[in-house]
Amino acid sequence: QILSKGELQVSDKERHTQLEQMFRDIATIVADKCVNPETKRPYTVILIERAMKDIHYSVKPNKSTKQQALEVIRQLKETMQIERAHMRLRFILPLKEGKKLKERLKPLIKVIESEDFHEQLEIVCLIDPGCFRELDELVRSETKGKGALEVLSLKDVEEGDEKLE
Repeated sequence: QILSKGELQVSDKERHTQLEQMFRDIATIVADKCVNPETKRPYTVILIERAMKDIHYSVKPNKSTKQQALEVIRQLKETMQIERAHMRLRFILPLKEGKKLKERLKPLIKVIESEDFHEQLEIVCLIDPGCFRELDELVRSETKGKGALEVLSLKDVEEGDEKLE
């Protein structure tokens, strides 16, 4: 009876450690997915942790860390300059559908880096990660499997040392 219906007693220290670990995990996910919109550089985990403490974010032990990280990003936007890092994609579309589809893709695309019209339309662009699923569905349904969507990089960030002038 105890084994099938009983609950495991968790000590105060264990619970505290578990919540601390989740807090760190959430901060790490946020630091991985976000950049400073002005410099396009990633934030450090420590800076994100400090910002989370400043907004008095409390961890919910029954929610996944990824869900909470997305929630934290929304809350941090109010107090600091933070934005999800853009994804770099390449669309390869057949010419017929390409022209029509490009007009429907435009509102979802942040920046078009290059466009190539030969046998097919090839677009390299930056998008908001939240739009990826929608774009993928659009390309699949409109081209009936002939078009391709390729992820070039999951996050577009500036690497290296900052240049001072």
